[in-house]
Amino acid sequence: MAQVESEIKESSTNESEALIATLPTREGWSTPLTLYNKCWLRSHMLRRFMLVRDNFKPRRDDIILATHPKSGTTWLKALAFTISTRSRCDFTDSPLLTNNPQRVVPFIGAMGGDLDFLETLPSPRLLATHLPPSLLPPAISTVGCRVVYLCREPKDAFVSRWHFDNKMSKGAPITLDDAFSMFCEGFSPFGPFWDHYLQYWKESLARPQEVMFLKYEEIVSDPLTVVKKLASFLDVPFTEEEEKSGVVDQVVSFCSFESLRNLDVNKTGGAERAG
Repeated sequence: MAQVESEIKESSTNESEALIATLPTREGWSTPLTLYNKCWLRSHMLRRFMLVRDNFKPRRDDIILATHPKSGTTWLKALAFTISTRSRCDFTDSPLLTNNPQRVVPFIGAMGGDLDFLETLPSPRLLATHLPPSLLPPAISTVGCRVVYLCREPKDAFVSRWHFDNKMSKGAPITLDDAFSMFCEGFSPFGPFWDHYLQYWKESLARPQEVMFLKYEEIVSDPLTVVKKLASFLDVPFTEEEEKSGVVDQVVSFCSFESLRNLDVNKTGGAERAG
């Protein structure tokens, strides 16, 4: 069986290499982007994403946190992880005290989240992705695993993207005007952004029991309500006793920007802040 799987992966890799050679690639951001299936992806990551689509095996109890970059990914990871593990992790010994949220909730196929490693994780797995539904394995929708999508006001996501790419760029800074033109045109990492949002919105309408569509601004304005809503969707609702004893408030406080920012593990810059 292992030999068969290895041969399948090798064949898939060869086909991917042949396809990549034909795809349009364009400069403009901190690294080149390649257009694949109507989505602009960082060229150096394209092979990984193709491998994800062809070989990632979702489990029915997987929980996938999906975002367009710079839309509150770290915040969503912290909230979902804290909510789903609260029965076995007290706030005083949470893994988030010593690990960046990007590490405790790995990206599917990205650094720290290669497919072989993901296979070793116990169920239920809490995973993340920036890929739109069209680039994810179709089995994600057929097996019934849950997806939480967080979107953000495009203007704010764009400004964050511009600052992030200039920080990562080794060349001349990207001007605000150039970045704005590219973003509005649909040319940005995992863009066009409107297509990314729309794909997940349609999925949430078609499969509301399996796909939850959240807005960043809603968490900012009413975090308690959103956290309770998220817990129910993840099938770990807060009990009446937990609500009375302030556990929901504790989750919100523990995962706040101020709390996360002040942890030593999030001051080192060792883990890439992917958004």
